Amino acid sequence: MNKIKKTSKSLSEPQIKTDCYDLPDKISVINLIKKINGSDNGVEFRELGEIASIKRGRRVTKEELSPEKEYPVYSGGVTPMGYFEKCNQSANTITVVKYGTAGFVNYITEAFWANDVCYCVKPNEVLNNKFLFYVLKDKQDYIQSQATDAIPAHLPTDKIEKIKIPLPPLPVQQEIVNILDKFTALEAELEAELEARKQQYEYYRNALLNFNEKSPIYIYREREGVIWKTLGEVCKNIMSGKNTNRKEDGLYPVYGSTGIIAYTDANVYENEQLLVARVGANAGFVHIGNGKYDVSDNTLIIQNKEDDIKLKFLYYLLVNMNLNQYAKGGGQPLITAGQLKSIKIPIPPIEEQNRIVVILDKFDALVNDISVGLPAEIAARRQQYEYYRNKLLAFV
Repeated sequence: MNKIKKTSKSLSEPQIKTDCYDLPDKISVINLIKKINGSDNGVEFRELGEIASIKRGRRVTKEELSPEKEYPVYSGGVTPMGYFEKCNQSANTITVVKYGTAGFVNYITEAFWANDVCYCVKPNEVLNNKFLFYVLKDKQDYIQSQATDAIPAHLPTDKIEKIKIPLPPLPVQQEIVNILDKFTALEAELEAELEARKQQYEYYRNALLNFNEKSPIYIYREREGVIWKTLGEVCKNIMSGKNTNRKEDGLYPVYGSTGIIAYTDANVYENEQLLVARVGANAGFVHIGNGKYDVSDNTLIIQNKEDDIKLKFLYYLLVNMNLNQYAKGGGQPLITAGQLKSIKIPIPPIEEQNRIVVILDKFDALVNDISVGLPAEIAARRQQYEYYRNKLLAFV
């Protein structure tokens, strides 16, 4: 049996807020890491094929599947490919994809049918099932590198059988599982909260930007203060960008349909402006250009009159209107400046525009801002999880 000394990965612990969620006890985590790193004898490693059964699922065809059937069918992805009337695997089974996304490691928490493009991995008595999952997930990049270059890629059975698995004592395995499970649950909780906040944001955006008093979510009561004008009436100009000369590096960004697409050495604009994708599948997508920049010829520029309508209010209004609905053409959908100029929009008083912007800015930051909102918190938790996973599985 091989015994391999543990090596510590050089990472510094992410410093993030810990007052909002029920984190694993830090002292317990540190003590467990010390226990793992303090063993003079090292940890025994054995090949996966020696300590677990590795069997392929059985094929079912798409014609045999139906949404009305009971058991999910897992193949090569995170979500089921359909549903079948039978199951061939119990809940809490580890799967490793054999074909296609070869090497992807998953943990299925319900009874399911395993299709023939994945392996089902079941440990014997020396391994905690969930511990093995975390080890394999930590090795996923390596496992994927063992797949062939064939089309589709496939992971040979002998490659997965030879993966080296650490065998710390079962109580230590369980302690590691308890800690990593808690981080996983925290991330799932944050993802659920983010989804709920997105729905709340969408509801309030619809309500705040709906000036039709017949709507069930109409909340603006000062109806006499709202006037309706065409977009052309409240804009200085709506025109297409002209940049066609761009490169991978340069002094200034070039904005395209959905954001920065390239760079240039000559800036044309220095003021904040609304940009709208003009052509293609993203036609109607609204975003904001700022700083010094240029705009590609497949993007429309909206220059609003600030005395009539505030740029940020108009941004939220146009996003909420889903401009893609005005795109014409099948193969290559198109929105023109003329179309935009003719669209009628509600214009509430400036102070009401500002009030709405303040509210929506807060929601937008919460659900979209990668530096301060929930996405930032999720990223930080994921980083913290990876830090502790690396420390706790350092003998790997």
